[in-house]
Amino acid sequence: MTVNPEGHGFQKIRRGLMLIVAAPSGAGKTSLCRRLVADHSDLDLSVSVTTRGPRPGEKDGREYHFIDNAEMDRLIKDHAFLEYASVHDARYGSPREPVERALSHGKNVLFDIDWQGAQRISAKAPSDVVRVFILPPSMAELNRRLVARAQDDDDVIQRRISRAKSEISHWAEYDYVILNDDFDRSYAELVHIYHAEISRRSRGLWISPFVDELMVEKI
Repeated sequence: MTVNPEGHGFQKIRRGLMLIVAAPSGAGKTSLCRRLVADHSDLDLSVSVTTRGPRPGEKDGREYHFIDNAEMDRLIKDHAFLEYASVHDARYGSPREPVERALSHGKNVLFDIDWQGAQRISAKAPSDVVRVFILPPSMAELNRRLVARAQDDDDVIQRRISRAKSEISHWAEYDYVILNDDFDRSYAELVHIYHAEISRRSRGLWISPFVDELMVEKI
């Protein structure tokens, strides 16, 4: 939210958006999302809660808020989530309050979630949501990336590969699809999508009053 630099008597108010980025594990969405947030001060990452344990290098409150099943049950009972789902034998949820607070201040919120969460949030707020799906270049490359990151044992990796085709089958539910065969090119595509969506006329609550002033302005 900024004051118009030309001195018009109103604030340049824009409605925030929820940017959902989804993909099968290993497609590269987390790396893309982290860079997008790092490069854009007007974009907050929705940090999900999860009942799974942290992986090597993960920090509570950064990648996820790590909680136990009892706390998850309490939060669900209190309607504290925009969405929640079970994925790979663990539960995940997107906290409601920080997202609503960010949007009310004109900021955008990025969701790094799966297709189930994308469906639920889109159903609740279709006009505020932009959905992007990240595709891997091949299943062989997806497997290679999962093995290379050395975060899961072989059984977990095979379950992720098996689940990937089911996740990819939902690609048509998204507004945009990016093939992540080159990180820099894929990131550039994601940035273009983000900039175009925040510039949509429907999100620019300042435009109508600004145009009204232009129409009556005396030269």
